[in-house]
Amino acid sequence: MTDAARLRALLESDAPLTWVMTGDSITHGLIHTRGARNYVDHLHELIRGDLGRGQDAVINTAISGWRLPLILDDFERRVSVWRPDVVTLMIGTNDCSTIWVDPVVDSVSFGADVAAFVAQVREAGAIPVLQTPPGADLLHAPDRGRIGEFAQVMRGVAERASVVIADHYTFFAEFSAGTGPGNEATSWGLLDDAFHPNAAGQAAIALQLARALGIDVTDSRVLTDLTARVAVARHPLWG
Repeated sequence: MTDAARLRALLESDAPLTWVMTGDSITHGLIHTRGARNYVDHLHELIRGDLGRGQDAVINTAISGWRLPLILDDFERRVSVWRPDVVTLMIGTNDCSTIWVDPVVDSVSFGADVAAFVAQVREAGAIPVLQTPPGADLLHAPDRGRIGEFAQVMRGVAERASVVIADHYTFFAEFSAGTGPGNEATSWGLLDDAFHPNAAGQAAIALQLARALGIDVTDSRVLTDLTARVAVARHPLWG
């Protein structure tokens, strides 16, 4: 049975599930949402509210500034101690930096670490879900210039290992098409700074992740609200 099929079966069951969502500052959700909910909070409301899965637990173990090797070294606390059924990982924004990380990480090593994470999640009996980073404003964060390459590496791991993936990088790039030179992977409407999503960006991530997870709720209040937030960001008042 594929991971996608296993996810559908879990969501159709009455068994309480534990969801662990880990990563860096984008998942941690500090500061840059300006008091609004981050994508983990939105998924929490969608799963335990709109889906009526009140016995499920949605746990955020992300830490600002972290990279994938740190998560692998702390896998017990970040993931396995919670005995999860589903584990999501968004990572790469810090790993790809050419000045913030010493020594600089090459994309091959990053790919090996992503594959190792997937293997450890499966060994723990959970379903892994990968999320590409949402991109960066390369005019103001030139050290993140490899972020698209790292997103592609993650897609490659997902394809080879048959992992469910939410491709935020591609969504942000398509969203920002035509916004100006240097902004190929992002949009001012979805960012609070050069690479941290704002409230609308977090809403966009929540929508993409919900779709990847196969969460589709008829007349969902959460999904309707998230869609509206992203639509406003696409057509800002100053545009």
